[in-house]
Amino acid sequence: MSKTLQYINSKILTGYRKELVEKAKSAALKAYAPYSNFKVGAAVLMSDGQIYTASNQENAAFGESICAERVTLLYATANNPDVAPKAMAIAAFKNGNFTEQIISPCGACRQVLAETEKRYNSPIELILYSTNESVIISSAADLLPLSFSYGIMEQ
Repeated sequence: MSKTLQYINSKILTGYRKELVEKAKSAALKAYAPYSNFKVGAAVLMSDGQIYTASNQENAAFGESICAERVTLLYATANNPDVAPKAMAIAAFKNGNFTEQIISPCGACRQVLAETEKRYNSPIELILYSTNESVIISSAADLLPLSFSYGIMEQ
């Protein structure tokens, strides 16, 4: 099994991982998702111990909707710019239940996560929750190994 990707029974999560998942689940229930009814919540743990949560926010002009991961991460770093994010949990709620399938960040969220890791020179562990099992990814960069970066524009 890869050290960067672990599958674990969601019922045995402990410590900060369990706390982040519970906070992500609570955040999902607050999502504004009247069009898809697919509610996603995220919780990010900062290296100073603070936890920020948020949810997806849909808009009738669908392109203007924003995912829970970006809302949470950008809010956390805007309000705590000198502190690196350490870990993020993501949970989704649909049809009255949390999902049985693991959800993974979209491409835009992966790019923002990758940029944030580069900005702070620090990995962000991801905990992708489902009711059956969770996936723990040691660095968001593992989801987007060839991310676009500022260095490309300087060439």
